[in-house]
Amino acid sequence: MKKLLLAALLIALIVVAGGLWLIRTNTLAPDATASLDGDADAGALIFAAGGCASCHGTEGGSEEERLVLAGGHAIDSDFGTFYTPNISPSEAGIGAWSLEEFANAMVRGVSPEGQHYYPAFPYVAYSRMELQDVADLWAYMQTLPESDTASRPHDLPFPFNMRRGLGLWKLRYMPDGWVMTGEDSPERGRYLVEAVAHCGECHTPRDELGGLITVDWLGGAPNPSGEGSIPNITPGALDWSAEDIAYYLESGFTPDFDTAGGSMVDVIHGTSQLPADDRQAIADYVKAVPAVE
Repeated sequence: MKKLLLAALLIALIVVAGGLWLIRTNTLAPDATASLDGDADAGALIFAAGGCASCHGTEGGSEEERLVLAGGHAIDSDFGTFYTPNISPSEAGIGAWSLEEFANAMVRGVSPEGQHYYPAFPYVAYSRMELQDVADLWAYMQTLPESDTASRPHDLPFPFNMRRGLGLWKLRYMPDGWVMTGEDSPERGRYLVEAVAHCGECHTPRDELGGLITVDWLGGAPNPSGEGSIPNITPGALDWSAEDIAYYLESGFTPDFDTAGGSMVDVIHGTSQLPADDRQAIADYVKAVPAVE
C-alpha cells in the first residue's frame, strides 16, 4: 500500500510538473536585443503601419491627442471585455520597461512580470516581426507624450480571467511561420499584412477558442461589436485591382467613389503615412492570397 501511495504521489507530481511546463511563459534569449539600436524615424513608420494610435490613442482626438497613448478603449469579445492599456512612456505606462521587456511583450506576449498577455493584444501577428523593427518602434514610442492615466483592468468572467491557461492557448495558436508561403507570396507585402499591420486579426474568422482559422485567411469575419461583419478581402470577394487597393490605403476612396468607414478610417490614417511602395506591396499581397469564396 505504501508503494502504491508513493507511486501515485510521483505520478501526480509528474502531471503537475508537466502541466506547469506547458503553461509556462516563453521569452526571448536574454541577449536577443542587447546589440540593437532603435531608429525613431524608422519606428514612426512601424507605428503607423501597426495602427497603434487607433487602439491606444485618444479616440476622435486631434493628431497630437492621438499620440497620447493612454489606452482605455473597450474591446468586446465572447470572452468578456478587454481594455487597451496605457503604453505611453510614463510610469503609468511602459516608461519603466526595458527594450528586452518590450520585445517580449510584442513577440512573445509576456509581461515584464512574467504573465501571459491576452491575445486581444495582437502578439500572434507581431511574433513574426523582426526584432530590429521592434527596437525602432520602441525608440519612436519613447518620443511620445506621457500620460499618467492608470490602465483599466479587463472585465472577464471565470475562467477567462485566469491567465495561466493562455500558455496552452499559445501552444495551439502561436504561429511557427507565415500563413502564405511559396514563390507566389510577395515578401514585403506578406511581412506588412501578416506581421506589422496584423490585417488577419480582423479579416480572418476565429474558432470557439478565439484562434484564427487560417484556412480562411482574410476571408471575412463577424464584427466584434456585433454590428455587421468584417469583409472578405481575398480575390474570392474583392474584385479591385492592386492599384485600387493601394489608392484606397492612401486616400480612403473606393473604386466606386465611396469612402472608408468604421475602423478602416483609423487603419487608413496609418497606411496613408507609409511609402507608396509599402502600400503597393500590401495590395500585391492581397491580390495574391488564395481566394475564399
